[in-house]
Amino acid sequence: MRTINVAVLTDNIKEMCIEANHYLSRDMKEAMDVAVEQEKAPLGKQILCQLQENMKIAGEDMIPICQDTGMAVVFVEIGQEIHFEGGNLEEAINEGVRRGYVDGYLRKSVVKDPIYRENTKDNTPAIIHYSIVDGDKVKITVAPKGFGSENMSRVFMLKPADGLEGVKKAILTAVEDAGPNACPPMVVGVGIGGTFEKCALMAKQALTRPLDDPSPIPYVRELEKEMLEKINGTGIGPGGLGGSTTALAVNINTYATHIAGLPVAVNICCHVNRHVIRVI
Repeated sequence: MRTINVAVLTDNIKEMCIEANHYLSRDMKEAMDVAVEQEKAPLGKQILCQLQENMKIAGEDMIPICQDTGMAVVFVEIGQEIHFEGGNLEEAINEGVRRGYVDGYLRKSVVKDPIYRENTKDNTPAIIHYSIVDGDKVKITVAPKGFGSENMSRVFMLKPADGLEGVKKAILTAVEDAGPNACPPMVVGVGIGGTFEKCALMAKQALTRPLDDPSPIPYVRELEKEMLEKINGTGIGPGGLGGSTTALAVNINTYATHIAGLPVAVNICCHVNRHVIRVI
């Protein structure tokens, strides 16, 4: 049994919140480089170059990539051979988010109640998802989610008879309805199967998968490729001003489901798709 003090998680999550909001991940940088080379529309290419310049300045001058520094989404994969000490785990995670947003001078966008909307002034509480896995390590993924793109996300409760074509239509409908509001070029996370809430969680998790790491399932891998081509064929383009780069990637996760259902969730993220992963 390995023992970890929860203060270690607090310290790491603080750093990860700041890092995610200032630096683009490796896979996103590479995808943007490819997009600049392949973009056919002059205005689209110009916008992509401007986005790259913005991200370069953000990293060099420690300015947030986007003024919406998001609501912190934290995935915690806990090895079953770990014992935590030193305090409450969830409080420690939220303390890391609090310190990251306060000490990092990041915008505080979280309100205490969805109706009365009083700002918590420290960007907590975070959205935290736990899972228990084999081993004695903790894998933490911090993914600040801005709401320009989050508001464009959708859940479709399809009928089994809708099949694969229905899934394709749902994905394309969500992207076309989002248009420029999701700050394209976007990354499209999709969850297929499970239940109402499971497909949405899978779609969110799909956004954190490296863009150069396609699904290991053959038909899903082909679906990712096909949907990326179809989305880029919509002509929405960078900034919604036209072009051949509407999305940088489509990542799809699947799960078992009920004989009577075919849930599909589409979680859209903007061109920064912030996420940082650490293993402790």
